Amino acid sequence: MQIYTLANIPSPPQGVWHLGPVPIRAYAMCIIVGILVAMWMTLRRYTARGGNSDVVWDAALVVIPAGIIGGRLYHVITDNDKYFCSTCNPVDALKITNGGLGIWGAVALGAIAVWVMFKVKGIPLGPFADAVAPGLVLAQAIGRLGNWFNQELYGRETTVPWALDIYYRVNDSGAYAPISGHSTGEVMASVHPTFLYELLWNVAVCVFLLWAHKAFKLGHGRVFALYVAGYTAGRFVVENMRADEATHIFGLRVNVIVSVVCFVVALIVYFRLPRGQESPEEVDPARAAEVERNGDSAGFK
Repeated sequence: MQIYTLANIPSPPQGVWHLGPVPIRAYAMCIIVGILVAMWMTLRRYTARGGNSDVVWDAALVVIPAGIIGGRLYHVITDNDKYFCSTCNPVDALKITNGGLGIWGAVALGAIAVWVMFKVKGIPLGPFADAVAPGLVLAQAIGRLGNWFNQELYGRETTVPWALDIYYRVNDSGAYAPISGHSTGEVMASVHPTFLYELLWNVAVCVFLLWAHKAFKLGHGRVFALYVAGYTAGRFVVENMRADEATHIFGLRVNVIVSVVCFVVALIVYFRLPRGQESPEEVDPARAAEVERNGDSAGFK
């Protein structure tokens, strides 16, 4: 009896295309698509709760650059040996399109920037954080496709049917170029597609957050706390499967330690935050005051 087996998952033959002199990088395109999807979801969710759409656009102008800077800083700090060694070029630390954005730094600096903005505007941050959480984790899932094109952040070698084939890539001069080059067809290794594991987990977390928000009428930032807990639980598992170089502390990958710490903190925050949801008036106090002045209650539903 003939037995059929699934073929391994191929890596893309290249991750960079050129439109004349302009390089089109799949990693950057995935990040951009993820940002657009997150923006769309946040707009729909925040305005549905009574928030002002202008606040979402203002937040985007703050959080996107802060997130990119924070993500890159975290990556460069935790993988500094890739950029500041005797044979390294420190300028490479600025080349974010080559890959390397730490989600921890992106969320942390982005959250701080948005918190300052909301503090200045006098708007509660909780409803916005709850609105952005599902779209944020879905954007992370889309961003993981960029790692597939870059052939990075994969796991240990394996023989499972869904193994990912990593190709040998070279540039136009024939030199090894794993990110910017094109495939020769030679398979260097067949590995666990940890980018895919995390992608699927992030999509599952997104669906769970959308369900939990409605089912339990969560508010006051509790959806965001669940996002952090859910994401870090999956990241802990996936991180322990990865085989790429990483900074270690006490024999553990630094991202494993960060996952555990963030998971515990997120659970504590979740159970300490108030129950229930904010009213539309609480979501946007300034808008509520304007409605009260005008004697028009049609602005809130």
